[in-house]
Amino acid sequence: MFKGIDFAQKEFLWLLLLVPVLVFWYVLKLKKQTAELSISSVQGFQKNNVWSGLKHLLFGLRTAAMILVILALARPQTVDVSTKTKTTRGIDIVMAIDVSASMLAKDLKPNRLEALKNVAADFIKGRPNDRIGLVEYAGESYTKTPITSDKSIVLQSLKAIKYNTVITGGTAIGMGLATAVNRIKDSKAKSKIIILLTDGVNNAGFIDPQTASELAVEYGIKTYTIGLGTNGMALSPIAIRNGVFQYGKAQVEIDEKLLKEIAEVTGGKYFRANNNRKLKEIYKEIDKLEKTEVEEFKFYNYEEKFRPLIWIALILLMFEFLLRFTIFRSFI
Repeated sequence: MFKGIDFAQKEFLWLLLLVPVLVFWYVLKLKKQTAELSISSVQGFQKNNVWSGLKHLLFGLRTAAMILVILALARPQTVDVSTKTKTTRGIDIVMAIDVSASMLAKDLKPNRLEALKNVAADFIKGRPNDRIGLVEYAGESYTKTPITSDKSIVLQSLKAIKYNTVITGGTAIGMGLATAVNRIKDSKAKSKIIILLTDGVNNAGFIDPQTASELAVEYGIKTYTIGLGTNGMALSPIAIRNGVFQYGKAQVEIDEKLLKEIAEVTGGKYFRANNNRKLKEIYKEIDKLEKTEVEEFKFYNYEEKFRPLIWIALILLMFEFLLRFTIFRSFI
């Protein structure tokens, strides 16, 4: 009956403890008023006894009215809460993703690139108030998606990322970072972030990674770097025959020193992901480190529910008054 209803003045509910006390007093009073009389027949009293028994209805009506009045005094009400959020500090994020052939290595399941895409998709879904862009690079780099608040576009572009022969082979870390900087440098956001991921060493491109790092610092862009790949040997693509990659064991080489320098210079942090679980943990940590400031406003709309209780209590009292001075008048 009172589902979804709260009482504004709960202290009045303690008055309900008077109800069992009144019932006890009423029963005790009846016993004291009852007298015994021995007669040979009750035939002439049967009709009156029925009406006399119903006089307890008067006490029931008064008690019910009292309970309703107590509940009304406690001010039952429903609350409709509406929430309005306001983003006070949005973050612009560019994810620079290595799409060289080595990203097809199978030390992460099903391979490095697909594992990254799955984790990155969850990361994007968890940043509803931020703008995100994508850059992919190998021997050269280009913008896959400019920074946008439309997460469906970003997720579609992320899903479409795959190894291809259109981009020159190799790993141009400097080019990937520079393109990401160029995408985000003119952003008006208070916080600008680049997440740079690679599984190799800088061996291509005409922009030095240190130069790209200096550009990031100049524009106040923080860079998180992730080295992706297991320690030691990994099942990696080593040759192509008839358009199909041939896999074999290859030594994992990640320029961790360079990635650490990029992160340190730009105020970010370096991470090493050697399995799927670790990769997920890294993105969760970055998500915690870079929080969007959101103001939340709650509006409360109270609707009082005591009026119907008062009306019902008045009706019960009027009904009790009517019965008392009409039908039950001779039994009181």
